[in-house]
Amino acid sequence: MITFLSGGTGTPALIRGVRQILYDSEIAVVANTAEDLWISGGHCAPDIDTAVFLFAGILDTNRWWGIKGDTYATHNYLPKVAGGEPFPVGDRARAVQIARAGLFQKGLTLTEAVERQCRSLRIGATVLPMTDGDAALFVDTGTERVALLEYRMAAGMGAEVRELVRPEPPAVTGEVRAAIEESDAVVIGPANPAASILPILDCAGMRDLLRDTFVVAVSPFSGGIAPDQKDAALMYAVGEPPTAPAVARLYGDIVDVFVQDIHDPDDVPGSLRLETRLMHERQAESLAWDVMAVIRHAVS
Repeated sequence: MITFLSGGTGTPALIRGVRQILYDSEIAVVANTAEDLWISGGHCAPDIDTAVFLFAGILDTNRWWGIKGDTYATHNYLPKVAGGEPFPVGDRARAVQIARAGLFQKGLTLTEAVERQCRSLRIGATVLPMTDGDAALFVDTGTERVALLEYRMAAGMGAEVRELVRPEPPAVTGEVRAAIEESDAVVIGPANPAASILPILDCAGMRDLLRDTFVVAVSPFSGGIAPDQKDAALMYAVGEPPTAPAVARLYGDIVDVFVQDIHDPDDVPGSLRLETRLMHERQAESLAWDVMAVIRHAVS
């Protein structure tokens, strides 16, 4: 089994490529929950839902979030009844969020609720929240604190990021621990470390787990392409520029093979240079084959 540490849009794109090589039952996803928040009574968990929608075959892969063909009748009607939301939520995606909130009310943990929803959607892969504890991150803009997802979805491109406000690190779940211990390797997907990967690595016990596992990390930054302005701001908020060497420093000694783009002008000593752009499915499958070849050579 291969376990992915997943957040953002790059990792799901890579997983789509890996699904051409492995059965879904051989894939586990540990999803970032730092962007989870409550919207209009529903529990919004974007990185969990992106993985769930991917394996269910309903993910909008043009945007890499939400359900393809979703409608927005509820979101559009809310302002007419003195309501409103910071960003659009699709009607079917909202149903997933409402159902998960209902499972919480019945006493289920986040892990249990996600497992129940995966079973209902007949998903063969294992999708796990990184923790059942509170891991929500907030962005300090200097004038207010806003939820990380709200910043990424609704804030202006020039919005200041003074710091990321983190809770006390929650613990990884027993289910996450078991998945990693049973895996042949862990792949850290090409996602912004500040928003998507460091929250997972900061969970109590996670780095120790990964030191005993073969880990491949893929940098989300290629150097030749300017990163999204918000992604850059979040990286600077954790004290690093948006570059591959900075990603390698943030991950530290848990990584056995660090992958950076073949065109990246920056240099990470000892890195594996591959084509990491994931603009279409063929590129994702090509990178997936390369990553799987590395893993099979290391664990054989």
